[in-house]
Amino acid sequence: MSSLLQLPTDDSVLLRITHSNLKTFSSEARFSLESTVEVVKDKLWKKCGTSVASMRVELYDDTGAKLSELIDNTRPLGFYSPLDGFRLHVIDLDPSSVTSGGWLEDTSLVEKYKISEEAYDKLDGTYRKFKEKLGPRGNSEKTSDDYMKDISANIKVGDRCEVDPGAKRGMVKFVGRAEPLGPGFWVGIQYDEPLGKHNGMVKGTRFFDCPPLHGAMVRPDKVKVGDYPERDPFEEEDEI
Repeated sequence: MSSLLQLPTDDSVLLRITHSNLKTFSSEARFSLESTVEVVKDKLWKKCGTSVASMRVELYDDTGAKLSELIDNTRPLGFYSPLDGFRLHVIDLDPSSVTSGGWLEDTSLVEKYKISEEAYDKLDGTYRKFKEKLGPRGNSEKTSDDYMKDISANIKVGDRCEVDPGAKRGMVKFVGRAEPLGPGFWVGIQYDEPLGKHNGMVKGTRFFDCPPLHGAMVRPDKVKVGDYPERDPFEEEDEI
């Protein structure tokens, strides 16, 4: 019987991800070489929003040369021999896909709902009616420009973090004042998955860059920094 300790080898690769409809989208993810193409596509769906059924995936090397198409969903990723730094290009075949039309990247293409001041005044349950009920007392309590500055001092750009509610994980991309959002300090987050509301631009101001629907601006008290690695959605499926 051998007494030598058998150490596990690294059977994963770090690949870049691009998308046919999202020209500014660029991300990275680590994939197990033992994962099937179907599992890889499911992880890509969580990254870019294209459904597995409407997705064609091409593999490119680090020089930009196309190597193959990941056609057979039953084959392991390792069959295509990807290396760190190679690129998976997602082609969305659905003309009515959520990613088509460019509106995920350019919000000026989205038709805005408009309502007249007269019609808005007639509505119940609006923020304007709420402020009227508060009266002068509510309006006199102004938020300080240094609101939550002490908490934000412990948060740095580049920190891994978890955001409440929902324990959403990601990376800190911005810390500071954000005048369009209100007084005080804010934290910009790039979520690992498309759980956000924007791509780092809020109310016409660019606070940071991230893929569409991965960005969020939250108050510092909602953010916990520390050892919060990106979750692998398939880890639990492998456990018995």
